[in-house]
Amino acid sequence: MTTLLLARHGLTDLTGPVLAGRTPGVHLSEAGRAQATALAARVAGVRLDAIVSSPLERCRETAQAVAEGREMEVRVDDRFIECGYGGWTGRPLKELAKEPLWQVVQAHPSAATFPEGESLSDMQHRAVAAVREWNHRLGEKAVYLVCSHGDVIKSIVADALGLHLDQFQRITADPAAVTVIRYAPLRPFVRRLNDMGELKLDEDSEEKDGGENITGSDAAVGGGPGTT
Repeated sequence: MTTLLLARHGLTDLTGPVLAGRTPGVHLSEAGRAQATALAARVAGVRLDAIVSSPLERCRETAQAVAEGREMEVRVDDRFIECGYGGWTGRPLKELAKEPLWQVVQAHPSAATFPEGESLSDMQHRAVAAVREWNHRLGEKAVYLVCSHGDVIKSIVADALGLHLDQFQRITADPAAVTVIRYAPLRPFVRRLNDMGELKLDEDSEEKDGGENITGSDAAVGGGPGTT
């Protein structure tokens, strides 16, 4: 099965107070560069067949930190770009929280379309389609890392968990955190979520993730891993 590591970019000077969105020229801050270096160290023991990034600078810089020392190039895929927030781009979050659309984004995101921008549903559709295409392109034994943005990552995780997009605000994607998803023939398995520790993958555990089990279950009858 194909294993995807989803990494959010490190901190920027705008992370938190301002919705940076697709604003050009937003680079990692000093703290963000340190996070990217630490991320590279945390995944150093993981074999990677590809490193893919959103085209925005903060993601490419984070991905490049992982690529250094591996003799690998960062491959850019526009479908992993930040959501198109349109007229909300560059505005303070405290100001946006007063907008009527804010409550829709929080409680019913599948109905949210940003002014002169993208809908969250369209964002999820293009990001999940990109994951599926990379899975097919790289093959079932591949392990690859995608560096993207908080809402994009949350939407991919929601899809992997079988959650409606309206539940994606319950998922967290912190700067430089890693989420691991294994895509088995019948369903994805979320192995780690928003992880900040050293990453080691057990590549011999495919059977319990449905890799060889024709039922696709993680247990003989589906009740849990079990002991027999």
